[in-house]
Amino acid sequence: MLNIYICEDIEVQRNKIQQIIENIILMEDLDMKLSCVSEDPHRILETVKQTEEVGIYFLDIALGTDLTGLTLAKELRKYDPRGFIIFVTTHSEMSYMTFIYKLEALDFILKDDPEELEQRIYECILKANQRFASVNNKIHANFSVKVNEKVFTVDYDEILFFETSPNVHKIILHCKHRQMEFLGKIKDIEKEVDERFYRCHRSFLVNRDHIREIDFQNRVIYMVNGDECLMSSRMMKGLK
Repeated sequence: MLNIYICEDIEVQRNKIQQIIENIILMEDLDMKLSCVSEDPHRILETVKQTEEVGIYFLDIALGTDLTGLTLAKELRKYDPRGFIIFVTTHSEMSYMTFIYKLEALDFILKDDPEELEQRIYECILKANQRFASVNNKIHANFSVKVNEKVFTVDYDEILFFETSPNVHKIILHCKHRQMEFLGKIKDIEKEVDERFYRCHRSFLVNRDHIREIDFQNRVIYMVNGDECLMSSRMMKGLK
C-alpha cells in the first residue's frame, strides 16, 4: 500500500487537492490511502516517522512556518528515501531549488490552471503506483490476493500468517496492519510461498520470521502482534 500526504497551508487549495486525489483513488481502484492532510509540516513529518511504508507527498513550497516545502521534503527523505515527492505551488521560480536540494522530485505542478492541476496529479499518482509496483516486485517477494475484484500485492515481510476462514473456501490473510479474506486453499498457498512460511496446522500457515514464542506443551504459537495460531502435534517436530 502507498500512503498519501498533503501539506498545504491554504485550506481551499488543500481541500481541492484532497478531493482530486480521493476521486482518483476511487476511480482507479488503487491500493492507496490518505494518511495525513495538514497545513502543518511538523505533523506530516511526525506521521511519516511512525510508519515504514512508502509515501506519495504533495507539498506546497511556501507553508508560512519555520519549514518550507523544500526543507520538509529534505527531512522526509531521511525517513522515506523511496517516497515520491510532488511540489504543488504558485512559485514557478523555485523549481530549480529541487535540484539544489537533491530531492529527486517526481513533478513540479503549478496551481494556476485547475484542469492542468487535476491532470498532472492524476498522472503523478499513476506513475508513482507503477514505479512502486515495479521496484517492489524486483526487490521483495510478495503475495498477490484478489478481494472483491481488486488485486492487492502484499510483501511477504508484512504477512504474519494465513488462516482458514469460517466461511467456506475462504482464507484470512493476517498482515501487520490489516486483514483480508479471499477465496483460496491453504495447501495451494503453501506451494506458492517461500521457505519462511510453515504449515503448523491444517488451518494455519505461519511466517516463521514473525513468531514471538512457541508453547509446545499447549501447542500454541504466539505471533509478534499477540495473535495465536494452533499447532498440531504432527507438525511440532518440523517447527522445532
